[in-house]
Amino acid sequence: MTITEPENRRARTSHIWETEEHQHYVEPPWVSRRLFEVERFEGGICDPCCGLGNILDSAVLAGHPVSGFDIVDRGAGFMTAQRDFFSISDAKPNIVSNPPFDGIERFALHALSLADRKVAMICPTRRLNAAGKWLKGTPLYRIWYITPRPSMPPGQEYIRLWEQGKEASGGTVDFCWLVWLNGYEGEPVARWLHRDGDAA
Repeated sequence: MTITEPENRRARTSHIWETEEHQHYVEPPWVSRRLFEVERFEGGICDPCCGLGNILDSAVLAGHPVSGFDIVDRGAGFMTAQRDFFSISDAKPNIVSNPPFDGIERFALHALSLADRKVAMICPTRRLNAAGKWLKGTPLYRIWYITPRPSMPPGQEYIRLWEQGKEASGGTVDFCWLVWLNGYEGEPVARWLHRDGDAA
């Protein structure tokens, strides 16, 4: 039996990017803008992986004082220092970040040891099943499933597209925001976070 391809088969438009050093992948600005529209944060926002500054830009628009640093200076306007997150020991009101995904457990647990209130981190949803064991022992408060699927290219690709007036598209990975609230006891609530808001 021979299987033939349909003549009107759609061209593949998805992208699989090369791994970038320190796993610097950049979310589109609406991902953090929408988080601050639906999730209440009291006090300042610190991003320890601030990269190009998208999360801090959104936090400022939402009326929060901000601070940010990164292991590499990538030119974020609100970056206060070039530092390794794991060298930090001073308390922060809230920590919101897009961390290296291979180290999200370590980043989240360290963030929870520093944050007075909330921690929010972007995570590929496919990692949630395997993360169940360590997540169960944390005050995980809410899971925001991000829709439509955002494309998060490596930093250099993001900059190249931005300079051309374009946005990344065709990503193949689904993402969510994991939000922790220190002192919270109970099961996390799962909700959808749509790019276009409630009108969607």
